[in-house]
Amino acid sequence: MKEREKLAKESKIHSYGKSFNGFVARLLPDEAQKLRNEDSVVSVFLNKRRKLHTTRSWDYLGLPLKSGKLNSQIESNLIMGVLDTGIWMDCPSFNDQGFGPPPPKWKGKCVKAANFSGCNNKVIGAKYFRLDRHDDGDDTLTPADEDGHGTHTSSTAAGVAVQHASLYGVGEGTARGGVASSRIAVYKVCWTNGCMDMDILAAFDEAIADGVDLISVSLGGTVDEYFVDPIAIGSFHAMKKGILTSCSAGNDGPYTFSVANVAPWILTVGASSIDRQFTTMVKLGNGQKIYGRSINTFSPKKTIYPLTDGSSAANVSDSTYGNASTCDAGTLAKNKVKGRIVYCEGSYDQESTIQELEGLGTIMTYEEVMDFSYITLVPATYVSQKDGNDIDNYINSTKNAQGVIYRTTRIKVAAPFLASFSSRGPQTIDRNILKPDITAPGIDIIAGYSSLPSISGDPTDKRHALFNIMSGTSMACPHAAAAAAYVKSFHPDWSPAAIKSALMTSATPLKGNELGGDLLGFGAGQINPTKAVHAGLIYDLSADSYISFLCKEGYNSTDLSLLIGGKKKFKCSDFTPAQGTDGLNYPTMHTQLKNPESSIEAVFHRTVTNVGYGKSVYKAKLFSPKGLSVRVIPDTLKFTQLHQKLSFKVVVKGGSMKNGTQILSALLEWSDSKHIVKNHILIYRPLST
Repeated sequence: MKEREKLAKESKIHSYGKSFNGFVARLLPDEAQKLRNEDSVVSVFLNKRRKLHTTRSWDYLGLPLKSGKLNSQIESNLIMGVLDTGIWMDCPSFNDQGFGPPPPKWKGKCVKAANFSGCNNKVIGAKYFRLDRHDDGDDTLTPADEDGHGTHTSSTAAGVAVQHASLYGVGEGTARGGVASSRIAVYKVCWTNGCMDMDILAAFDEAIADGVDLISVSLGGTVDEYFVDPIAIGSFHAMKKGILTSCSAGNDGPYTFSVANVAPWILTVGASSIDRQFTTMVKLGNGQKIYGRSINTFSPKKTIYPLTDGSSAANVSDSTYGNASTCDAGTLAKNKVKGRIVYCEGSYDQESTIQELEGLGTIMTYEEVMDFSYITLVPATYVSQKDGNDIDNYINSTKNAQGVIYRTTRIKVAAPFLASFSSRGPQTIDRNILKPDITAPGIDIIAGYSSLPSISGDPTDKRHALFNIMSGTSMACPHAAAAAAYVKSFHPDWSPAAIKSALMTSATPLKGNELGGDLLGFGAGQINPTKAVHAGLIYDLSADSYISFLCKEGYNSTDLSLLIGGKKKFKCSDFTPAQGTDGLNYPTMHTQLKNPESSIEAVFHRTVTNVGYGKSVYKAKLFSPKGLSVRVIPDTLKFTQLHQKLSFKVVVKGGSMKNGTQILSALLEWSDSKHIVKNHILIYRPLST
């Protein structure tokens, strides 16, 4: 026994004990199995590696900077916890001018280390977590952001307003966070080798104990059962303490079954657009103007430059390396590229190749949807295949082809739409819960950045800036976290589920997808923070509600003990049985059919809480497609007082979905003439079992 205790002490890396009980240790497979077999051990799971999910947005969303709609004093007492790559304090988004001392509830600390001299009254906490010191690599153990991602997400959520912010003049405007008056607490969990489970769990443990009000987590990885997923575990404990966790949905779209962070107590956020787009113009020697996509910070020094294509610049002495027309490395001759702009057909990321050969820039083509922009190493842009053909025809029509690539500018576009890269459902863990829950701006977002990395992340890039333009569900996540904080500033007594419900039922449907579209990607729609404050009705949930749901899903008392915590053993018989198809009072209604030939039969039990006016009558209005019968029982809800709860059920029926149809969607709206509470209903049919 003493030998086992000695071994445990030597192998232990860290103990979690502030918000939940557990430890991380270096164990052999047989040692881990021995622990699993112990009656006193709830769960043992492998430490996995997760990855990051990588100014105009708040104006577009209608969230005011300065108006009577803000609750600045309450907002100043809100603390936004951010789990990411750290923070760069020299970014002006974190200036604490006008801020008083941290709220009395704050119990956290600020760790001073390399490149990080300390916090202030805006960024009140900063810690780093690198529990396995055997794997430090080239990273410096510091809260300082050596990547830029954490600074970007933190400032998007809660950065102060900074006028004339831009990336080398691109996208100039006022950059600000959604809750600019709130405080920030940073927990660095991601390093050059990724984001380890044990560090993520340690950060949740600390953040909950420190007193944060919301948590933003723009990272993820393999979709695991909740009891071996540190984000699901940590966010459940946060929820029990009244803290809502916002998580990115992942960047593996447009593929289905790609959504991450799917626990129902998490606000899972996909990426959508705003009404601004960055575009880079190419002008040819014949006067033709072509508009492409990139973030090109370089301004031309001349009015026109020599222009060639990959085929014309081919290295004829050696063509074994690849395709010259696509500018593959090793296929081009330096003397034919140097001093020229090169058109590379059907290629991605050839700026490095052209730069090495001393070319002046490159024009590349894309075949699929390209709705976001890359930062380029040289003057460059991506154009459609059709426009690429025009460029190629021009080059081959003259002996003196010329062109110029201008610096990126912005244009106004129709919005919102779902980002092509945003991960889609359906999810694979709980087949009757729709994920993502919601979308938020995640395309070409301007926000704070670190001076340590280059703006492109390429080590050869000499450009550094305090603001950068980035895309991803990583950028959408802090938008949703800030929207939740904004709602909480008006309703500090609301539970995490109530805030989440308000955001979902007030969301803006994405363009062209009000009924029959890709709800697998955008859930309830794009956040509308100001409408969420006046939700009218909310779908509330407690920790016990989630536990009843998990019991219905087949989880046992051992599994529940890990989530609930403490020494007491819990049994499903201790909780009220969950009802209906999904067993959860969720703002959306969803089911996946068991096989392609199944008929549709689902019942959803819901309870709403009146948060609008004391006496009010809500009537149901249904929008459903042919082949789907939807009934609401009762279809009228009569409230006599504020905070009153009333229940109803939704019965959905239909035959088997034919002719390749995979999705049927309907919409239930509750309205009292002053509020519209939207509830999306989605039926998914698998192609095979």
